[in-house]
Amino acid sequence: MSDPSVLYVMAAEPEYGPALRARITPLITGIGPIEAAVQLTAALAAMAERPRLIVSLGSAGSARLAQTQVYQVGAVAWRDMDASALGFARGCTPLLDLPRVVPLPHRIPGLPVASLSTGANIVSGPAYAAIQEEMVDMETFAHLRAAQHFGIPLIGLRGISDGAEELRGLSDWTQYLEVIDDRLAQAVDLLQDALAGGTLRL
Repeated sequence: MSDPSVLYVMAAEPEYGPALRARITPLITGIGPIEAAVQLTAALAAMAERPRLIVSLGSAGSARLAQTQVYQVGAVAWRDMDASALGFARGCTPLLDLPRVVPLPHRIPGLPVASLSTGANIVSGPAYAAIQEEMVDMETFAHLRAAQHFGIPLIGLRGISDGAEELRGLSDWTQYLEVIDDRLAQAVDLLQDALAGGTLRL
């Protein structure tokens, strides 16, 4: 059984396979940063007792990392934000005291770490050349901002579902989700062991 004080958050049902279903009951927010922010914020605001940790998990794309491997997010950026016409660095929200890349300090022992770029677009093929971070998704930065608003730490877990080749259709995203489900479930086990054993302190 998962720790009831940990809130798991996912974007979409296709990522929530049998291995994860045997372990957790996540909040499904929907796909993209707006749905992710709205749904998680609404859920947290309605809770009488809020979680001590939020875990954003699901799939990601990468042209550099191993396909189907699960990585924990070491730092996350928001690639949609561009206020450079006003003199702000691209990726930085104006008048918000956050760096372009926000580090996530908590670590699960035994899992590799990678940087992540969140945005509202699907990245494929040559578009990866414009991304500085090692993997891409559509929700983690939004989940982070909601978590920060409520003062709750966040951990990101992402399995690489695509990116080695240019996307041609939906099946290019879904073809490895069953493998990623198993590996995310193993990562959840590591997280729970780390919390129970004190090697992960919040």
